[in-house]
Amino acid sequence: MNKYKVDINGIDTNNLKVLKKNEMDELFKRFNDGDERAKEELVNGNLKLVLSIIKGYNNGKNDMNDLFQVGCVGLIKAVDNFDTSVGVMFSTYAVPLILGEIKRYIRDSNTLRVTRSIRDRAYQIMKFKDEYQGIYGIEPTIEEITKSLDISEYELKEAYDSCIDPVSIYEPIYNDGGDTIYLLDQLADQKDGVDKDTLISLNKALSRIKEREKNILIDRYIVGKTQMELASELGVSQAQISRIEKNAISNVKKLIK
Repeated sequence: MNKYKVDINGIDTNNLKVLKKNEMDELFKRFNDGDERAKEELVNGNLKLVLSIIKGYNNGKNDMNDLFQVGCVGLIKAVDNFDTSVGVMFSTYAVPLILGEIKRYIRDSNTLRVTRSIRDRAYQIMKFKDEYQGIYGIEPTIEEITKSLDISEYELKEAYDSCIDPVSIYEPIYNDGGDTIYLLDQLADQKDGVDKDTLISLNKALSRIKEREKNILIDRYIVGKTQMELASELGVSQAQISRIEKNAISNVKKLIK
């Protein structure tokens, strides 16, 4: 089966109707005049939009039927609140609402315990992003989020990290048709790796360098993020991340000596 194909119980996903713009305009006109049947047609005519969004979460960890239902909740909210006079495409308005419902569902289903303050901040950020996208049709920048919500980049990153799904150490990461390599196989064995004194010195060094440098080293060498991923999260260039990383490594080496 194609890994990008999503099967939803009771729905023929290959034959979902897609409404044309003139059909959408007519249905919204009828709906705004109080025709509830038009609302049903608008929802059914945009189910493929929900399907296209949840395909990105088809990784074997999520129940796609549940995500589809949750995405439909976001779609219904979009239909109920869409203002045809704004002059944006319905899909532009609907996608952030659908994504917001899906992300909230996944976040609430997370088995890891996240502190209430961080979770509240994550909700606040997601709400701001949804509202911003609804108005301007694009995602806000890191600067716009931190300035509007009066939070630091670190607090923003901490909130984003709280939304990341945990990964099992038995997660398969490679298979060439032979033996499967699991995440566990790529983790360092502390008993045979760096000695205890070096680890103590490393911990002390990390506590004495700049917070931003420390966070980038942790994300790069423990979490395993790429420089491009960090650049996107922090709203800076990849070259800046590279410079910070090099400075951080240099400072750690000086402190360990």
